[in-house]
Amino acid sequence: MTLVLLAISGTIVLCVLAWNFAIYALPFMVGLTAFQWAYGTEAGVLLSGLAALAGALLLIGAVIAVLGFARNPFLRLTALGVFAVPAAIAGYALVFGVTKNLVDSTLLLNTLGAVGGLVVGIAAMVNLNAIGEAALSR
Repeated sequence: MTLVLLAISGTIVLCVLAWNFAIYALPFMVGLTAFQWAYGTEAGVLLSGLAALAGALLLIGAVIAVLGFARNPFLRLTALGVFAVPAAIAGYALVFGVTKNLVDSTLLLNTLGAVGGLVVGIAAMVNLNAIGEAALSR
């Protein structure tokens, strides 16, 4: 019984972790690219990690600045879309990867993946918009 509860709680923890990684897919990829570039120039692991953190934070800061200072709703939507499209792709891949061994129908599998990608993309847009409004409302 304990092993079953441990497996269920581990699955829940991994799903929450995957959800958060999918929402922040673009900053993660920018940070990973900055880390690889800095490590490729033989900067070391610590400085490469700082470059990755700086790259991800600069990207989030730039999107929040656009959300805070732009009056044009299409510009704001574009900034949110740039952030949400990689999150939607990551959400699609996450749902597709989890359900590919459970569902035999390709149509149902792609539909589930698309719905998962849509939910994660919308969650990324809402999350970033809330962060932008909270940060710049002071």
